[in-house]
Amino acid sequence: MVRLINNKNVIILKKAISGYMQLQKYYTHIVEINNKHLEPCIYAMWHADQFCIYGVPNKNKVSILISNSFDGDLVAYAVEGLGFKTVRGSAGKRGAIESSLKMVELLEAGESVALMVDGPQGPLHSVKNGAVRLAKMSGAPIVPMGWYCPQWNFINLPSWDKMTAPIGDTKIVNLYGEPIYVPKDLPQDKEVEIRRQLKDALDDIHKRLPEVYKEAKKNKLWNNLKK
Repeated sequence: MVRLINNKNVIILKKAISGYMQLQKYYTHIVEINNKHLEPCIYAMWHADQFCIYGVPNKNKVSILISNSFDGDLVAYAVEGLGFKTVRGSAGKRGAIESSLKMVELLEAGESVALMVDGPQGPLHSVKNGAVRLAKMSGAPIVPMGWYCPQWNFINLPSWDKMTAPIGDTKIVNLYGEPIYVPKDLPQDKEVEIRRQLKDALDDIHKRLPEVYKEAKKNKLWNNLKK
């Protein structure tokens, strides 16, 4: 996220971003494709796609992993306003044991979690260990996801992750990949293979999204959304 916040303006920016997300949810029309609605699960996305959580169902049963930073404070305030829960920290990094254990606890209780697998600072589109470790510890499947919209007002922000965000009335597709299950007895040296599988799944989602969008538009799927 673009570095805009400091101690002086953080409160103003929290309210501004939260207000934007609260208003934007009424103009963000998301069609879900291939969502098997698994509960619990680990929603996994690129950092650029973090706002695709707009389309995630049962928001009160989904906790989002958000970093302990000024930017994280802003995002946490906003997504909690949308009805999500948050877990602060980073999965799969040294010093992140508490947040990882909290997410495992939530998954074992039947709730889902969501995390940006190349966040919070990249490298871009490099899958870190967090999602794989959580799936291994909890038995919950990883569900890759991404979103797409060709409209001019579905913008890319000038941030390291090229984050996408809707501005105003937008028709968007959320596309979900096949769930990835990680055996609890998977040797640690094999985790890299699951990370590669997850990256391939996310890359495939983004290759398919333009065509999936065209098909959704052809079939007028947005007409079936609840008003």
